Amino acid sequence: LYLRIANELYLKRLIVGGFEGVYEFSKDFRNEGMDRTHNPEFTIMELYVAYKDYNWMMDTTEQLLEKVAIDANGSSKVNVEDREIDFKAPYPRVPILEAIKIHTGVDVANLSEDELRDAAKKLGVEVDETMGVGKLIDEIFGAKCEDHYIQPTFIIDYPKEMSPLTKEHRTNPGLTERFELIINGKEIANAYSELNDPIDQRERFEDQLKLSEKGDDEAMFIDQDFLRALEYGMPPTSGIGIGIDRLVMLLTNNSSIQEVLFFPQMRPEKKQIELTEEEKTIIDLLKPNGEMDLVALKSKAGLSGKKWDKSMKALSKHDLLKVVVDGDSKAVHLKS
Repeated sequence: LYLRIANELYLKRLIVGGFEGVYEFSKDFRNEGMDRTHNPEFTIMELYVAYKDYNWMMDTTEQLLEKVAIDANGSSKVNVEDREIDFKAPYPRVPILEAIKIHTGVDVANLSEDELRDAAKKLGVEVDETMGVGKLIDEIFGAKCEDHYIQPTFIIDYPKEMSPLTKEHRTNPGLTERFELIINGKEIANAYSELNDPIDQRERFEDQLKLSEKGDDEAMFIDQDFLRALEYGMPPTSGIGIGIDRLVMLLTNNSSIQEVLFFPQMRPEKKQIELTEEEKTIIDLLKPNGEMDLVALKSKAGLSGKKWDKSMKALSKHDLLKVVVDGDSKAVHLKS
């Protein structure tokens, strides 16, 4: 048993089995850190429709999100922090290589892996030797371009190296028929015309395996069951995954993903410390200046030797104070 990162390969097997349209709302998992827009467990909706392509999926997606926005807020326009985002279709469609050229001035279309790595470093993008062409382009776009797309925008036609499950572009063999929907500077959906050629798919998986051996922890493994299913025959298909948590964040004007989860990850609650009267006396004496000579503090506290030792030990254990030694003198400091 393992936690799945996507529903994709399972749903596409259903398309192979004869279903012309399948979708699923599910919990998926990524072994990644947490921040305002990421959570290791997340809700996603994936949809696959036979005999359609990514152009149809873009049309469908923008119509769907316009309706969802109107149903949720009574208008296609939604306020997100200090911005107004309009979900009204149609949305602009910008090729990813063109977007990078617009926002960085660098034409990455025909650069080699080494040239891409050098270009990324000159742009101040953090990259390493494990990254292939696809990952390098992805890092450049994420660091330098993504934030510019506030209104819903389809970023389209990704290089083949970035899209191992995507059909080759009908007019440019170096690209694929893939799009990501960017809203408020974040990816909300990822979709493409599905690759249904088992020979091409095996070659793409093998390229991913090489990247994995090189150290790319995001590279895909070879799924023999999926390849076998493709060999039976999958019709032309388009598929999409929409991040429900991020979409709900936009529609409800929440800046943190924690606000739209029923049971978000929370920091452990700090246990309230209950102090004895003797411990409170010591703390009260330290509060005015934050520190006091140890001998003077002991004298002013007026505690017996046993109670003094017990109280000081407890306060140190609670990390409320510390004793600082300076030569022959000792001072007690109250921790903030």
